[in-house]
Amino acid sequence: MAAVLTGCGLSGDSDDVTLRLVAADYGDSSANSSKKYWDKLVEGYEKDHPGVTVDVSVYSWNDVDAKVKAMVDAGEAPDMAQIGAYADYAAADLLYKVSDVLSIPVEADFVSQLANAGEVHGVRYGMPFASSTRLLFYNKTLFAKAGLTPPTTWAELAEDAKALKDEGVKYPYALPLGSEEAQAETLQWLLSGGGGYTQTVSAYSIDSTENVETFDWLKDDLVGKGLTGPVAPDKLNRAAAFAAFAAGDVGMLNGHPSLMKAAASKGVKFGMVPMPGVAGPTKVSMGVADWMTAFKQNGHAEQVGDFLDYVYSEKNVLDFSREYDLLPVTNSASQVMGAAKEDADLKPFLDQLPLSETYPVGRTSWAKVSAEIKQRIGRAVTANGDPAGVLGELQTTATTLDAGTG
Repeated sequence: MAAVLTGCGLSGDSDDVTLRLVAADYGDSSANSSKKYWDKLVEGYEKDHPGVTVDVSVYSWNDVDAKVKAMVDAGEAPDMAQIGAYADYAAADLLYKVSDVLSIPVEADFVSQLANAGEVHGVRYGMPFASSTRLLFYNKTLFAKAGLTPPTTWAELAEDAKALKDEGVKYPYALPLGSEEAQAETLQWLLSGGGGYTQTVSAYSIDSTENVETFDWLKDDLVGKGLTGPVAPDKLNRAAAFAAFAAGDVGMLNGHPSLMKAAASKGVKFGMVPMPGVAGPTKVSMGVADWMTAFKQNGHAEQVGDFLDYVYSEKNVLDFSREYDLLPVTNSASQVMGAAKEDADLKPFLDQLPLSETYPVGRTSWAKVSAEIKQRIGRAVTANGDPAGVLGELQTTATTLDAGTG
């Protein structure tokens, strides 16, 4: 590798190159830390590329974005960062374009929904690294006891929640609108009501008629009728809701693939269906992607590209996805997973991916808008809450932030 790179005319006094990668930890214990995944991957890569050393630092999701920002602010950007958002760095011209580093076959292999979400002003800077979609999880034991079938509409969801409440279920429907991940639960509900954060390409549409109607329904027909459990939605975080489901205390909630393992390990029998909508199952699910970025500062485009081509090989994408119950971001790995018996439990989520809608991560304002949603959206469904007012405030904030970031 070193000889080939030198032969390509890459500058440098030494054949040896060290690439620095900062990555997020997807594990929930030291036993399955992402450090183990990267250590194994890097070992395989370095064995065939003796001139290249890859130094990987793994941080928790609570810290990784801040760590990368601190490095960039200090003028010490890593060569690669696998993080939650990329648009600010792209807008500041700190990132390589995807086409500057990845080979054409590898870039073309990305799932189109995710690849397109990696664009800022029509130019692709973010490489999808991991993805998931959401389905409605329901507790089969609690449903059978109450004589219920899974809901397909909002009205049926409310009826089922009422029946579960009458049976003494602690959380008939768990609605986590606390500050941890309220932006996710919110988007899933907005999509099920025919809305979303950005119903047009050019602007946010947080206070659209559809979105206000969705939160009016949540406030009046779900929360207002006591169908969301003992913890107020604005105080309930996603992790606590998932833990309650795994404990058998939740009838229904929106969940991603990692909930399957947690629930199964506690002996909870569960089913999964598409999110109910106003008149039937939701056509568009929420998709989430995390991102790989390549920083220009150190000038290692060729070496970074060669390493990332390896990272995105079918085998490595499948290994990562299977280890952490996530969906592959490439078409080749998705096809394998869709046909493999060992991945049958992930197939319902995989089926949702082509029709999913992600956060508007290509907008440089999104990180701040998301933070505002996390802090404020829960107020909309409180007893004295005003959905139109809260959504209107968020729309004003989003518009202002959008104008400020360009």
